[in-house]
Amino acid sequence: MPAEVIIEFEGVGSTEYYAVNKELGIDYDTNEGPWPEGLLSHAAGLSSSGRFVVTEVWDTVQHQEKFMNDNLGEALVKGGITGPPASVTWIELIAHQQLGT
Repeated sequence: MPAEVIIEFEGVGSTEYYAVNKELGIDYDTNEGPWPEGLLSHAAGLSSSGRFVVTEVWDTVQHQEKFMNDNLGEALVKGGITGPPASVTWIELIAHQQLGT
């Protein structure tokens, strides 16, 4: 079963988010670009507490770790996110549906 990760950042907003995506060559507005292997869904935005939250579902934790090590880590730094996330939560899913796709 897939795994969900919820990553929260302090002091990050849409400017940094789009800068990281540009470094990755991924356009989340048009769905164009080299999507990472194993990524099933991605959502991002500001929470009511002001933290920037990224929620993703991956087919395996290992695919997310590979993407982080091979691509995302460097793109985060180049996009202006130099500190660690405020929190990272992994959820071992017992259900995952993609409705309307």
